[in-house]
Parts: sequence; structure tokens; C-alpha cells
Amino acid sequence: MITILSLFSLFVFSSVLAQSSDENEIASLVETLRKAMIDADKSTLENLAAAELSYGHSGGKIETKVEFMEAIISGKNDFKTITLSDQTISIVGNVAIVRHAFAAEVINNGSLQTPKIGVLLIWKKQQNKWLLLARQAFKP
Repeated sequence: MITILSLFSLFVFSSVLAQSSDENEIASLVETLRKAMIDADKSTLENLAAAELSYGHSGGKIETKVEFMEAIISGKNDFKTITLSDQTISIVGNVAIVRHAFAAEVINNGSLQTPKIGVLLIWKKQQNKWLLLARQAFKP
């Protein structure tokens, strides 16, 4: 009986450690994404986003990976600051669900805007690498 309890405890402890490790990795990737959006870092954005990325804005516009990247790289959406707060991360198998509040200063088509929105990010582990699969912003 003690052996069974020991094995069960080891399994549960290993699962908790793996989830915690994945949560830490996702938190780091979200921070990398935040910085890449400010820096208009094409290479980093390319490496973080899945080819199938669906990037939804709070106003209803939906962009593909190419459209999302082009808007940032071209300067159409020129982020000066991005502040994330109240972040939660849940890991469900090979999917990570991230929610946070998003506040920014961005020059959008030449006009300064200061959005304060909620964001849902979906990351999916593909070939042992977490990639941003979907992003949906919403007005709180």
C-alpha cells in the first residue's frame, strides 16, 4: 500500500512541476511577445506566432499572421508602451490559455491611441514549441 501511495504522490508531484514549468515558459513567451510588439521585431514575431494565427482586435477586426506582423513591422501600429496586468495562465494538455489586462500607447495610422482592453491568448504546443495560435481582445 505504501508503494502505491508513493508512486501516486510522485505522479501528482511530477504533474504539478510540469504544469508550473509550462506556466513559467508561457509567461516568458508573453513577455517576449510584448517586447517584440514594441520593438517591431519581425524575427521574434515570426518565431512566436503559429502559421494559423487568428489575431482579433477589440473592434472586431481579425488579422492573419501576415496581416498582424505587417501592421507592426510597417509602423501602422507603432507601440510605444504595452503594460500587462492581472495575468492568469491555465495549461490544458498542449494548450495554454492566457488572460490579462492590456494598456498601451500606440500610434495607429498616425494618431496616438491609449487602448485599455482585455485580452485572451491561446498558445499551442506544436513539436515541443509553444506558438501563439489565437488572440482576441475585448472591451472590458
